[in-house]
Amino acid sequence: MRPNASQPAIFAPRSGPLARKVDWVIRHPRMFVFLMVLPITLWLGIVYIGALIALLIQSFFSIDEFSGVVVREFTFKTYGELLRPYNLDIILRTVAMAAAVTVVAAMLAFPIAYFAARYAKGKWKALFYIGVMLPLWSSYLVKVYAWKLVLAKEGILTWIFAKLHLTWALDGVLSIPVIGGNSLSVSYMGTFLVFLYIWLPYMIIPVQASLERVPGALLEAASDLGATPRQSFRMVLFPLALPGIIAGSIFTFSLTLGDYIVPQIVGNSRLFIGQAVYTQQGTAGNIPLAAAFTVVPIVVMGIYLWGARKMGAFDAL
Repeated sequence: MRPNASQPAIFAPRSGPLARKVDWVIRHPRMFVFLMVLPITLWLGIVYIGALIALLIQSFFSIDEFSGVVVREFTFKTYGELLRPYNLDIILRTVAMAAAVTVVAAMLAFPIAYFAARYAKGKWKALFYIGVMLPLWSSYLVKVYAWKLVLAKEGILTWIFAKLHLTWALDGVLSIPVIGGNSLSVSYMGTFLVFLYIWLPYMIIPVQASLERVPGALLEAASDLGATPRQSFRMVLFPLALPGIIAGSIFTFSLTLGDYIVPQIVGNSRLFIGQAVYTQQGTAGNIPLAAAFTVVPIVVMGIYLWGARKMGAFDAL
């Protein structure tokens, strides 16, 4: 049956200027998408990007050493202070910790993710996701304080080592220069363990997603061609899973780089970048130096993300 031109349309045009404008926007998909994206774009542009720009501008100011007043004149003096041995030590310490957490997290996450991708099916895969995500459901501060109690000298970990007659091993680790201390709760080793526990799920999920995309037929073909399991891993599995590892490292590296709560609660008195920013802006009142410290992780992560993009890491996100 052919429609009659005199019959009304299914959606009759609405009257009123506002209704006509709404109808016009709906009939133009690009304008509709633009208006939908505009609020979040303005939010990111004004609040987030604007705050970063303000932070960058502050880092080019300096502070008067006698009056403590910020001198709003363009200078590189504040960045020169970052190269002082004490401040440079803070930067290197933070980057080294972030790198160590990332490498060990990748080593632990790979076998867990491989088992989940290749062998876990049905309810076991659901149990895997629950097990990985469950620590993320609890409070961040609660987890950190719980680990401080676990790692304390009178904590459960020391008790377990004593029951297993392995106190000598724990004392040996704590006696190692730099990473040791009176107990794990006041040592770099303890800070490292807490970082590793908190950020490990952020490495497991991308690696597992990357391994899910590796066809099992490729490993079978490598085996049929005479490759040993080690050769199959090195030449087939690892290169294909590398984007997922890099994607996970973006999370673990960046989150460790900017965190200040974990080293504030678990660890010794030596500062990390996050603590230095908090100290300079709060206690010392040196906002330009705090801003300069904040620019360091931004630059480091910018270089890191550029390299990760070159290696196809974003394909695994």
